[in-house]
Amino acid sequence: MSRVLRITVPDSRSGERLDRALAVLHPELSRTAIQSLIRDGRVTVNGRAGRVRHKVAAGDALEVALPEPRVVAIEPEATPLAIVYEDAEIAVIDKPAGMVVHPGAGVRTGTLVNALLHHDPRIAEVGGPGRPGIVHRLDKETSGLLVVARTQRAYLVLVEALRTRQVKRSYGTLVWGVPSPGSGVVATRLGRDPKHRQRMAVVRSGGKDAVTRFRLVEAFGIASRLEVGLETGRTHQIRVHLAHLGHPVLGDPTYGGRTKKLLSASPAERSLATTLLQDLRRQALHASALEFAHPLTGQALSFQSPWPGDMTQALDRLRAEAPGRSF
Repeated sequence: MSRVLRITVPDSRSGERLDRALAVLHPELSRTAIQSLIRDGRVTVNGRAGRVRHKVAAGDALEVALPEPRVVAIEPEATPLAIVYEDAEIAVIDKPAGMVVHPGAGVRTGTLVNALLHHDPRIAEVGGPGRPGIVHRLDKETSGLLVVARTQRAYLVLVEALRTRQVKRSYGTLVWGVPSPGSGVVATRLGRDPKHRQRMAVVRSGGKDAVTRFRLVEAFGIASRLEVGLETGRTHQIRVHLAHLGHPVLGDPTYGGRTKKLLSASPAERSLATTLLQDLRRQALHASALEFAHPLTGQALSFQSPWPGDMTQALDRLRAEAPGRSF
């Protein structure tokens, strides 16, 4: 059985090739996957089979028949979990950096879901296929808090709470440079980077709305400590938005955090930057606070997670070796 996407071509995509237009209008699909769907006859333009190089026009009605995803059994694994809170409906987990949340993209073992299924086999019946119990995600190398649903009723309530922005998620991070002004809101559209399909990017059209709040906590000249809040939860959102501001997350290999140019910096600053990158083998991003209403009782719940060792070490080094100000 297929799921059908129905898309109307906007003026901004008129005259573009069908595969390229769809890659922007539905960024969850790669260009390769779209081309395969077109060749398999799963894409129509105004009711007629589409061709990869067909030029679309504004107002064209596109339909994409997506095949049902192939569900592969997920094996339970006895991996320790840092459970911050747990009851019959939910669990709050403090995920370490390096752990993938759910299987996919060639990763079948060692994920948070594998560990959850060992901890509570009933979670296999909760939520969507391939990601049982998962309400929201963190990138592999992002550490910190996330809530997991243990029942279907909790899952449905929490997903709706996320959609309506009733879940507060706060992150601590270290970025290159000092943002000015020191606080603000970044509101853009995010979609697949048209040149690098494995990355996300700020796009002018297509994509999805993304809103990030940030506040400067400490400034060290070469780098800063920020508190960041999510209004939406798009893929790589914080990392893309901070790089868009010109202040990529320290240690981020995808969005400039490991290739920061310091040509105008002093030798001492360049030396400090090198040492910081040696301390951080991943992006310095930690989901430090999580607030939401309990899906069954409505009770307000709030959880905090201290910074992990690698980020604390980098922050301590900045405090010791760079002139700083707190805000």
